[in-house]
This record gives sequence, C-alpha cells and structure tokens, in this order.
Amino acid sequence: MTDRSASSPDISVVVPVHDESGAAVPLAREIAEAFAGRSYEMIFVNDASRDSTLAELQAAMAELPALRVLSHGTNAGQSRAVRTGVLAARAPIVVTLDGDGQNPPADAPRLADALLAAPPSVALVGGVRAKRQDSNAKRQASVWANRIRRKLLGDDADDTGCGLKAFRRDVFLRLPYFDHIHRYLPALMIREGYENRYLEVDHRHRETGRSKYTNWGRLRASFSDLLGVMWLKSRSRRPGAISEF
Repeated sequence: MTDRSASSPDISVVVPVHDESGAAVPLAREIAEAFAGRSYEMIFVNDASRDSTLAELQAAMAELPALRVLSHGTNAGQSRAVRTGVLAARAPIVVTLDGDGQNPPADAPRLADALLAAPPSVALVGGVRAKRQDSNAKRQASVWANRIRRKLLGDDADDTGCGLKAFRRDVFLRLPYFDHIHRYLPALMIREGYENRYLEVDHRHRETGRSKYTNWGRLRASFSDLLGVMWLKSRSRRPGAISEF
C-alpha cells in the first residue's frame, strides 16, 4: 500500500461522490482491501455534497493512508468530479468507480492489470455489468441508449454507463472535455486513434441513497451529447505516424 506522501503510485483510483453519506467510507474500505499490498492511491472527489459525505471521508483519512479527499465548492457533476480526480492523480493508470457502491471494488484490480498488460495502443479497459442490479425500466433504457449510441458513433462499447473503467491518464487528459464525457470515453478514445477492451464485472444493488438521474433526464442530456460527439468525430484528422528528427 502507498500513502499520501508517495509521489508515484502505479494506480490511482478515482471516485466521484455526491450525497453518498453512509456509502462512501465503506466503499473506500473495500478499495483498500482490493488493492492491499499494491502501489496505489484512492482519490474521492466530493462534488459539493449537502450531507455528511465530506466529514465522513475526512474522518476516514486517519484509518486509510492511501485515501485523498478533494472537494468542489460548487456542484459540477460527475464528469467534472472525475476530471478533478484525474488531474490530481499521480499514477499513469486511473481506475474509476461510481460512488454509490454498485461497482464492486474487487473487480477494479483486474481491469487495471488488463490495461497494464496491454500494448500502448490500448487506452481503456471498460467494465461490462454482467448481472445488472437495477430496475427493469432502467435496464431497458440503457439497452436502447447503448444501441443508438453505437450506431451513431460507431464505438465498440456495450455498456458505457458502467462506472468501473481503467484508462491511461495521459490519453484521458488529451480528450476534449464536456459535461457527461464519462459516458463517451470509448468513442473519444477511438477518435484519438486508440483501442478499447472490455471485461465483465459484477454489479450490486444500491444500499444507501438514491440515483441522481431519471431516465428522462438521461435522455435529454444524451441527445445533445450525441450530437456534440458526432460533430467532434467529424472534425477529427489523424496525423499518422509522428517522427522526430
């Protein structure tokens, strides 16, 4: 295990949280257990929670040496919280998990190891929820959203809504930032000339709190996002091999 004074861990685990009192600290403990004995750090980014999430995480720092806590002064959304964590990360490999605890941290090292073993052309290893523990309406909405997105963007992902992903920090920071970018990482990685790989992961019921979004809310945001990513793809030009003399 690394601690907060370590300058270069191998893996940074980034977790965005908003109003996850009662869930954030148990999740941090699970991450510590999953990565025990490895060089890692975990960065929880509190996105201006209105409950006791921040206080609970701050108290847990004494117990969990690898835990770093960042906090937004204003609620800025999941994608911005992920970016805040990635910018602060000190490792070349970043693993993200949703803060609601539905992504079991036990799967996270497997994705990180798959990316570490992959050639440099692979920038992302995404999780695919094998047995999704959500309502039927939410699962069906996700199926249709993934089909439409794949047809319009030509990406290779069956489950971009899974928060469990491993990616190369430097490649992520080259991508154009916009709100909800976390749902379009596979398409944007391909746009930059990289490959993606996928592994099945577990999924579990939410034990505390509630979802921050409705199906209609996701649909409204997804429509404009899809148009934007389609435009980004249309404006991309790759330089081929780059030589230095």
